Amino acid sequence: MLVDSHCHLDRLDLFGGSSDIAAVLDSARRRGVTRFLAIGVDMSSSQGLVKLAREFPDVHVSVGVHPLQDDEQPVPSVEQLIALASHEPVVAIGETGLDYHYAEGTRRWQQESFVHHLEAARCVAKPVVVHTRNAQKDTLGLIAKYADQEIGGVLHCFTESWEMAKAALDMNFLISFSGIITFRNASALREVVKKVPLDRLLVETDSPWLAPVPYRGKANVPGYVVEVARQVAEVKGLAFEEVAHVTTENFRNLFKV
Repeated sequence: MLVDSHCHLDRLDLFGGSSDIAAVLDSARRRGVTRFLAIGVDMSSSQGLVKLAREFPDVHVSVGVHPLQDDEQPVPSVEQLIALASHEPVVAIGETGLDYHYAEGTRRWQQESFVHHLEAARCVAKPVVVHTRNAQKDTLGLIAKYADQEIGGVLHCFTESWEMAKAALDMNFLISFSGIITFRNASALREVVKKVPLDRLLVETDSPWLAPVPYRGKANVPGYVVEVARQVAEVKGLAFEEVAHVTTENFRNLFKV
């Protein structure tokens, strides 16, 4: 069994709405994927995913506002995020975090939003799903100051250094890897995979983006998390079944499902 710990079900290029999502999920289940964490990227998508998850008992939801936003819009308030997180399918807060690669000019907005997500997560006692890119110092600093380290969270689609991963692990955050680890030019990232303890690691697709080899260049789907887990197993010299089992248990323990 496997879990896709980060997918954007409402961003899949589908034409039949929930019926097509049902087909995508059925295909993943046939490959042994038993649970899915659907990630909200703004208020509207978070609300929509809460409704969608009620149709599929194996779909859980994380609600939040992605850092790549127009900084002229209001920063989500702690109260708004708490209200979103009060619905039963919701197991986490996010996707939140900092991205200075694509939007360095919105640093202040991103930081305020990230702090509000961390504070909301403390209030509702749920883990945080963190996006981070080219913002190592600020990401770790805000987590250290505002996150509930008893509950923790996950740095998703991790592409940063081992030093950053180690600092996050020390603050009770897990590290999640996507199909990027299968790319030919990702040898440095595979070295990070090798160092992250298996019991602190998650696998994800981040679908519909970042399809793993041999599907690179195509739309990604949750079933392709199998290829991510196979790469983790190869890098670590472990059986695929062990990676699948342990990462599933890691997901259950972090998100209390």
